[in-house]
Amino acid sequence: MIMSGCQGKPTTPEIIEKVCPNCGSLIEMFTIDTEMACERCGFVAYNDTLSCVQWCKYARRCVGDAMYGHMMELAERQKARREEEKRRKKEESTHAAENH
Repeated sequence: MIMSGCQGKPTTPEIIEKVCPNCGSLIEMFTIDTEMACERCGFVAYNDTLSCVQWCKYARRCVGDAMYGHMMELAERQKARREEEKRRKKEESTHAAENH
């Protein structure tokens, strides 16, 4: 059950669009969706705007245990991807500087 009055969630879900990294099509999802498959190729895109679970002390109570666990897992995967991307870019930058 979602708590009423949560300052972190919109009172009315909104539609957001993401570009599918696999085929470039637009993926429409509601702000309350955690993930959505691309209608064109089936790639699963994640809603990275749902970050309140990482800091809100009421998050587990607000979204429930199962959703909380799922959203925290998604947040950890996103964090790992960002860290890997930063590491890769740093390596590329270092490699490019060494070759000049």
